[in-house]
Amino acid sequence: MGDELQIGNKAPDFTLPDQDGKTVSLKSLKGKQLVLYFYPKDDTPGCTKEACGFRDSLKAIEKINTVVLGVSMDNAASHQKFIKKYSLPFPLLCDEDGTVSKAYGVYKLKNMYGKTYWGIERSTFIIDETGKLKAIFRKVKVDGHVDEVQAALNV
Repeated sequence: MGDELQIGNKAPDFTLPDQDGKTVSLKSLKGKQLVLYFYPKDDTPGCTKEACGFRDSLKAIEKINTVVLGVSMDNAASHQKFIKKYSLPFPLLCDEDGTVSKAYGVYKLKNMYGKTYWGIERSTFIIDETGKLKAIFRKVKVDGHVDEVQAALNV
């Protein structure tokens, strides 16, 4: 299903626990824009750089009624360490079984050093105040990505 997601589609609904076990759902964010970014793994070089990029531009993003949420298949303890280590000021959601990643079409067969495995392909979705997809970034390259997101949000 996820691969067919198009701009203007209703975003797939989700309800996931954050790093503190608090439930976060798409429904609870109605009326705000959402930057929902999927990343492969806590505290790896690319994911750290991306998270710190969102951290450093969060004030500007929040000024326009927008929330940032990171999603990976890591557990709450891993997310807590990652948040603490880099002072990340936004929630990281635990998609441990990959349900939401699959719904958004970002759970892919990946290849690293000749070994194939299933995991999250770095992707970002901007969801508008009504729950519709406003922008979709797949196979994200970390360098310059936060700038692309801000441009799409008109920050």
